This record gives sequence, C-alpha cells and structure tokens, in this order.
Amino acid sequence: MFDILIAGGWPMLPILLTSALALAIILERFWTLRRGAVLPPDLGAQVRVWARASKLDPAHIDALAAGSPLGQLLASAVRVRGKPRELIKERMEDTGRHVVHRMGRYLNTLGTIALIAPLLGLLGTVIGLIRMFLAVMVHGAGDPTKMAGGIGEALICTATGLVVAIPAYVFHRYFRSRIDGYAVSMEQEAARLLDELDSLGAPPAATLPPAAVSASATHAPARPDARPRARPAPAER
Repeated sequence: MFDILIAGGWPMLPILLTSALALAIILERFWTLRRGAVLPPDLGAQVRVWARASKLDPAHIDALAAGSPLGQLLASAVRVRGKPRELIKERMEDTGRHVVHRMGRYLNTLGTIALIAPLLGLLGTVIGLIRMFLAVMVHGAGDPTKMAGGIGEALICTATGLVVAIPAYVFHRYFRSRIDGYAVSMEQEAARLLDELDSLGAPPAATLPPAAVSASATHAPARPDARPRARPAPAER
C-alpha cells in the first residue's frame, strides 16, 4: 500500500492531508453529536418540574446551560420567565440559532473536502498524463515502462481522490440530517416549556364578589326616563 501511494507522486500529499482532516472531523462529530450529549433524556420534564416548584435559581440555570445544547436552549427561556410570551419565544429562537450553528461546526470543512478531493485527484491525473507524454517525447513510444509510470500515477491519484471524497460527502449529509432531527426535538421541548412558563406566569382573572356586585347595582345612578312628558293642555278661557 505504501508503494502504491508513493507511485502516485507528489499530488498524493494534499489528498492524504485532506483525508486525515476528514477522518478527524468525522470522529469528533460522532462524539459531539451523540444523542445523550445533545438531548439528555428527561431533561425537558425536569426543567418543567423545577419551574412548577420554583427551583429555578441562578445555580440551577447555570448548570442547565452548561450541560448540553438542549439545556442551553431551555436556560435561555427560564432566565426571562415572567416576561411576555413573545419575548421569551424570541429569546429562545435567538439561542436556538446559535446552538444549531455550533452543532454544525466543522461540517463546512467536511463538505469542502468532499468537493476538492476529486479535484485534487484530477490534478494528479493531469500531472501523470503530462509526465507520460513528456516521457514519450524524450524516449519515444518504444519504452512502455515510461508510459506505464505516468498512467499509473494518474490512476492512483484519481482513485485516491474518490476514496476520500465519497465518505466525506456521505458523512457530511448524515451529520446535517442528524442536526436537523435534533433541532426539531429541541423545538418541541422548547414549546412545552414555553407553555408551562406561560401557564405559571398568567395572572388570575379579576372577579368581584357577589356582595360588591349587589352594592354597585344599588348605588348606581338611576337612568333618566327617555320618554318626553306630555305637556298640559291650555286652560279654556
């Protein structure tokens, strides 16, 4: 295998570097985007219980935000609890955009590797063909070993570029779809917490006791009669 890589020539060096970088990103994203690390089980239910029990002190909120992306999203809501619903929702949307952006870290680099790896392989192919034609010009077409070297370099670079690009593209799409699924789950948990905070912060409806209603009706001013009174007939002389 090492001899084959050496036969590919110097264009193999950037292809191997991009393959090492792609492998590091894939392993790091697999570890970071574990479901238990992003969406801890029963975390949303625990936060709703804390909200009902009024245990959302600053220590709880800081620990919640530092624990997971879902915890950071829920912490942004409970920090502004008691505010109008639209303000809480806006704060959660802002935090959600930052959380999703951080979950997609390095994926643009992985997509770039999937794009440029075949181009690097094509570059190696072109360089190998150029070497082959130069060998033919110098030594003529009677020496097949010179032509075989250039053709072998071209094929090795092409194959290596595709071997790097195909897995990089597959994992790039896979991680994107996983992040989209996490975003939907976090949105559902955020909606449940928003409804919980809305129900806890809603002021009770103001009602008057029956005695007050009776008193107000008793002391209400009488409505003047809207009908005109009949004028007395003039006395006959």
